[in-house]
Amino acid sequence: MPIPPSPADVTPAASPPERATNVPPRPAPRESVEFCRAILPSVSRTFALSIRLLPGALNDAVLASYLLCRIADTIEDDHSATVERKAKLLQTLLAALDDPRASLTLAAAADELVAGERAHVDLVRGAAHVIAVYGSLAERPRARVRHWVTEMVRGMEKFVRLYPNGIRIRTLDEYKEYCYYVAGTVGNLLTDLWHEHSASIGIEEYRALWRRCRDFGEALQTVNILKDIAWDATHENAIYVPEDSLREHGSSHRMLLDPGHVEQNHAAVEELIALAWRDLEAALEYFATLPRRALRIRAFCLLPLLFAYATLRELTGSRAMLRPGGTVKISRREVRALMATGLLVVGSNSAVRWLAGRVRRQPFLLVPGAARG
Repeated sequence: MPIPPSPADVTPAASPPERATNVPPRPAPRESVEFCRAILPSVSRTFALSIRLLPGALNDAVLASYLLCRIADTIEDDHSATVERKAKLLQTLLAALDDPRASLTLAAAADELVAGERAHVDLVRGAAHVIAVYGSLAERPRARVRHWVTEMVRGMEKFVRLYPNGIRIRTLDEYKEYCYYVAGTVGNLLTDLWHEHSASIGIEEYRALWRRCRDFGEALQTVNILKDIAWDATHENAIYVPEDSLREHGSSHRMLLDPGHVEQNHAAVEELIALAWRDLEAALEYFATLPRRALRIRAFCLLPLLFAYATLRELTGSRAMLRPGGTVKISRREVRALMATGLLVVGSNSAVRWLAGRVRRQPFLLVPGAARG
């Protein structure tokens, strides 16, 4: 399968022309905004920590974008639905971007998604609220959201049809293609929104960010995939570790969680860990390219980046994610330390690089009372 071109190979000016979004912006009802803000922590605690740092209209645009992507992800991951039903619901989501009435069809279908987590099903049930917030965005940002959500959803539909009995990634190239659709598109979308909403990010800054924006999204995605290997295999009937890599080390998809093949499976996973480290380093450069004046955007990007560094550090030496019920997490104490320190140094690229390097080597914990005396 061909891998879609990297943003480094496609300049922003060469982006596909936009189709009209058909309807002018319209204020979102208060209950719709409240629904979106209330459900966000239930579908992503990490994202909920970061988005509150963004101001006003940019906050609304990123919130609506993220929840639209989560709706698509919930539909894609539901292994109880048929391929045709998933494809139909994904197409309905795209239709709702132009016609809000289509969101009512999604809401009515929420009870079919029995394999999804409760909060994610509730999100689909509230699709009309998400579409209302999306519809309140100004025309240009809304057009960019529409473009990248469409790209993501079409890629998801492609993989749903390719693997009707559950995703089983075969090669590293196919893995990269999948990550582009579900995460690289998010990096592209966020960069477009930075450019639309921040006076600090003009065309030159935008072009510089564009060269690494896909890496930013894909790095975070690979870390999430690695920590959830067992969960995805047992609860979502999806395996993203390439079959080719597993076979090269004496294992297979069928033996991914087999206690007798833990070391063989970890040897295959090490290839994805190495890919994640490379992408995280590129994501750190993406962060460093953000102007210091765009302080809130830098803070939004930095927190998940630091959490990913810490999580990947733990994944590197762990086998827990290769056992049924196993997962890898960083401690709440380290999360609090990274939040406090990250926000303190967010304006300094050199300090952030030091912090990222420190986190990569060992847990970053603040010692009570160390700052006194």
